Amino acid sequence: MGGRFLSIGECMVELSQAGRGLLRKGFAGDTFNTAWYARACMQPSWNVDYFTALGDDAMSEEMIAFFEDAGIGTGFIRRIRGKAPGLYMISLKDGERSFSYWRDNSAAKLLAADPDRLRDAIESSDVVYFSGITLAILPREDADTLLAETRRAKAAGKFVVFDPNIRPRLWSSYDVMHTTISEGARSSSLVMPSFDDEASHFGDDSIEATIRRYRALGAPNVLIKNGADGATLNFAGQESFVPAEKVENVVDTTSAGDSFNGSFLSKYLETKDAVASAHFAAKIAARVIGEHGALVAKDKLGL
Repeated sequence: MGGRFLSIGECMVELSQAGRGLLRKGFAGDTFNTAWYARACMQPSWNVDYFTALGDDAMSEEMIAFFEDAGIGTGFIRRIRGKAPGLYMISLKDGERSFSYWRDNSAAKLLAADPDRLRDAIESSDVVYFSGITLAILPREDADTLLAETRRAKAAGKFVVFDPNIRPRLWSSYDVMHTTISEGARSSSLVMPSFDDEASHFGDDSIEATIRRYRALGAPNVLIKNGADGATLNFAGQESFVPAEKVENVVDTTSAGDSFNGSFLSKYLETKDAVASAHFAAKIAARVIGEHGALVAKDKLGL
């Protein structure tokens, strides 16, 4: 079995800690990280493509070459004159990260401004993945365009996956954030939230409350990540729990959830066994948080 997996969002220039006051340059972003781990773990019969917009600068060229070297398709990427990728820097304390961003001129904010190109990419794919960050960086009308296309894809039988990945400072207001994230879930076949986000920003007092809310919006499948407390799955009404893998030395939690999502989807699309796929994803995420940076090389993932 094979197919085409399309991830939609923003990839940025990443500056991460390299020790002795030095910084290491890389490329990362939530939906690109998920594509990276999906590609690392998927069978060769699957194609993995990234949909975004980039500029015409040298850093955009370097980023595209990086995607292609990783085996991630770039054929749908839009290029915009005068624009450039965004940039962020990771600061770490006791393995926990905080971020500083420079993204005002990011081309990715215009990724949905060409509706025909967006529709063509989605129609050419079997699985579509996007996030709350994808929606948050877009102008309101472009976010509505993306949501219309994901609803259309779901109605056509495509497997649409949404991680709310809630970042309030990217949104103009809480009302807009709540409404748009709810619409993202409504257009999806699987929602993959993190419980701490949902508790903090939607007021959910339990994992069960988060599951009920997203299923009421029309998402038939929900997988809730809860850090060291494991993952709870509700697929077509069947609930199960998968514990997290124990990690002795947490180095960097950047991309823990993204790596879980990508590795989970790689196995689920192959086996349709959600529980076994979550166990596999927990092992991959444990490896990832034992290393620096968002993207961990395949040879360090134990594959």
